[in-house]
Amino acid sequence: MSQEKRYRVGELSAEQPATSQYTPSTFSKAHHPEPYRFEVNLSAESGNMQSKTGVVSVNIPGFSPVKLYCDEQPPVGEDTAPPPLAFFSAGIGFCLMTHLTDILTARKIKVDSLKLEQRIVFKTNLGHMREHGYMTDGGCDLVETHVIIDSPEPEERIKDLLNEAENGCMAHFALRNPIPWSTRLVYNGKEAISRSGS
Repeated sequence: MSQEKRYRVGELSAEQPATSQYTPSTFSKAHHPEPYRFEVNLSAESGNMQSKTGVVSVNIPGFSPVKLYCDEQPPVGEDTAPPPLAFFSAGIGFCLMTHLTDILTARKIKVDSLKLEQRIVFKTNLGHMREHGYMTDGGCDLVETHVIIDSPEPEERIKDLLNEAENGCMAHFALRNPIPWSTRLVYNGKEAISRSGS
């Protein structure tokens, strides 16, 4: 009897992310002309080999927390869930599509079909350089997005749609602009590293 491989992506979570190092903010409505500010919170734990689970939640009322599963391919992982960069890459593409569909609906732009194709080129020396004494190093060389629209609308209106969607897409903003970041290491209950930049 063959055993069916179990592959998991996610499911609804009964619990919010369990954070101990900061308190998630409460969402509050903005008043014109101020923009809405919201946050996405994640708590994650490592499991066997490269398996990881995380609970992620958007702090806007109405969004349910989701438990996500993550893994890597053999031999380091067991290929039981998508790898982290698959979630990252899909999030970038889906975020832009959310803005495209929201804007075309709000502006009553007629679209027969809307598709997105995306290529992201990553680089790492993980797996072939550490044995030569190098520290692990990684990067991203390219984010290439193709938005494919069939529509009876004038070309300028569809160009305006993409321009507005790109300007409104928070994921694309994070890709294109330096943003404040910080990383802390809490080792045995004590802060061991705290660094930040932009």
